[in-house]
This record gives sequence, C-alpha cells and structure tokens, in this order.
Amino acid sequence: MNSELSTIVYEWMFTNTGNDHRFIQPRSLMNDEDSQPFLPLQYEKFSKDIMKEKASSFFSLMDNRRTTRHFSEEPVEKELIEFAIKTASTAPSGAHLQPWTFVAINDQKLKSKIRDAAEIEEKKTYDERMPEAWAEVIQPLGTDYVKTHLTSAPWVVVLFRQSKRLRTNGEWGPTYYSMESCGIAAGLFISAIHNMGLTTLTHTPSPMGFLRDLLDRPAHEHAMLVMPVGYPSKDAMVPDLTRKPLEDVAIFI
Repeated sequence: MNSELSTIVYEWMFTNTGNDHRFIQPRSLMNDEDSQPFLPLQYEKFSKDIMKEKASSFFSLMDNRRTTRHFSEEPVEKELIEFAIKTASTAPSGAHLQPWTFVAINDQKLKSKIRDAAEIEEKKTYDERMPEAWAEVIQPLGTDYVKTHLTSAPWVVVLFRQSKRLRTNGEWGPTYYSMESCGIAAGLFISAIHNMGLTTLTHTPSPMGFLRDLLDRPAHEHAMLVMPVGYPSKDAMVPDLTRKPLEDVAIFI
C-alpha cells in the first residue's frame, strides 16, 4: 500500500489554559508491510426501475415479518441455522472484529435448563423488578414470565457480545462498537430467518449471566439476545399491531 493510504493518527494534548492546545506528533498506525490488502469492489449497478422493484419487494417481505411466541416442534435443518448465522456475520463491525458468538442449541435437555433459569429471573422481574413504565407498554402484548418458546422451538440461538479480543501479540485488548456491531448482526439474522420462511423472537431475560455459565462461554462474552427459531405453530397468534408510518420515523433534510 502506498503512503497516501497509510492511516495517520494525530495526537493532541490540551493544556489547562482554555482553548490552547499543542500538536504533538503524527504517527503511522500502519506500515506498508502490515497493511490489509485491498481488492476491487464487487458491485453491480441496477437500473432505477429494477432498484425500485427490488426495494419494494424486500419491503413487502419484511413488512410481513412478525414476532411470535408460539412455535411448532417441527424439526428445522441445522443447515438453515448455519445460513442465518453466516448471513448475520456479513454485518459491518467496528474494525471488522466481528465481536459476536452465536450459540445454537438443539439439545432438548439444555433448552429446558435455559428455560428453567430464564423463568426464575423473569418471575423476579415481573413480580419485583419491573418499572411501572415498562409494565405499562408490555401489558397489552400479553407477555409473562412463562417462556414455553424456549422449549417448543427446535432451535434456541443465543447471541453473545465479545467485549475483548486476543491481539496478535498475545495480549487481550478491547473490541470497538461491539454493541452496535452485534445489533446490526442480530438484525441480519432475524431478516435471514424470515426470508427462509421461519420465525423467531428476541428474548432478553435479565440478568442474563446464567447463559454464560450454562453454555460455558468465557468471561469476556456477554449474552445479548436469546432467539428461539422454528416454524410457527398452527394456532400461533400475534398482537394486532401497526407500525409507525414513515413520517414518524424519518426526517429528510
């Protein structure tokens, strides 16, 4: 890589005299021999009509997506879960560190352990810990501490966020924007699941430390989402909801 593409960090030291500051010294973070190789972008440009058609088609697909807590016990092939995780892993992430671990559980005994532990925490939340403002907004949705979806769905996928990573020098260092990165990955996972004709929901038992213990994950991994995956049951029901219109969620300037 030529010098123009080298990354330069300018360090600044601010004195205690108001806005006065001193420029210290630029230093290169990336030498030519250490730099990441670059490849031509693989890109296909579509006509405006095709772009609108693709945009409309994808919106219609996703607009039909619904979260359900009622799952069929019909088996789901492992390959489909693998594709969803691979799709999630195409998400952009801070410094391309991909700070996520997806743990996919199909074992019924382990799912039962997860449900038992989750319901203990959820009952405490509903009975003791839930703020009134939170109870107000979830009451119409009919949720409670009983989490049958954790055992009825054929798969339970737990997304762990990695707060640290092992550096090339053998030392542990932080990851960057891990919450944002994992959030984007979760969105792609949910989209992939819906696209293949399955359903999921985002379950967030709180606290979630028990998941690290049950799934034998290291201390730098933090459970972020629990996502049961499967076919909806024949009697699956969903709340009669409407989504906010565009004018309520977007501002064009």
